[in-house]
Amino acid sequence: MPTAGKLRLGVNIDHVATVRNARGGAYPCPIRAAEMAQAAGADGITAHLREDRRHITDADIDGLMAALKVPLNFEMAATDEMQAIALRHRPHAVCIVPEKREERTTEGGLDVAQDENRLAHFIAPLREAGCRVSIFIAAEPNQIEAAHRIGAQVIELHTGAYCDFHAEGHFDKRDGELQRLTDMAAFAHDLGLEVHAGHGLSYDTVAPIAALPQVIELNIGHFLIGEAIFRGLGPAIAEMRRLMDDARA
Repeated sequence: MPTAGKLRLGVNIDHVATVRNARGGAYPCPIRAAEMAQAAGADGITAHLREDRRHITDADIDGLMAALKVPLNFEMAATDEMQAIALRHRPHAVCIVPEKREERTTEGGLDVAQDENRLAHFIAPLREAGCRVSIFIAAEPNQIEAAHRIGAQVIELHTGAYCDFHAEGHFDKRDGELQRLTDMAAFAHDLGLEVHAGHGLSYDTVAPIAALPQVIELNIGHFLIGEAIFRGLGPAIAEMRRLMDDARA
């Protein structure tokens, strides 16, 4: 069993851009939000440049690369366009996620097991460019094994079902999903993969995931941006950081 060290918090600033794009113009600025998150204790910033540019834009990526002192995690689909952008900017990390135009958010993990050959060739130049490659997947052994085979250094376990079961009051299903996440975090760690987790996490659901000793980074966005409306971005992040640290301790 690994020793549970400090847990990193990556803050996703996509939905600051969602609010900006609802009216057009430049306000609120996601780069300013990223700088505030950095000052509030975020260990990294995540931004998802989608094919349809529904929130983060190319100019946002340029600005984030210039402004940030903490690492940028560039979420992206496995397309030639996104690969070219990542290779031009060479962010600290890239996280490969599935993407469908009609979805409101990333709704599931990438099916690596069904697309191993293409994904192995897709991530190879990203690794050669010095990017740390993460794959966003469901907590399933075949997906974890496939991510390992294609050469990913990191997996990010999809916590959406666990959070949804909690919100719906299906606590038996929630606990079953938590056990699956627990088992698969240990399985991935034993394979030598770095383990991250994210999607849908809130103050109510973060502690059991933060307590998993194999998980070394949580990526949280929508909840923190929503909570910032009520308490401010810095205090919202500080409270998440406190809950994470308490659970880890």
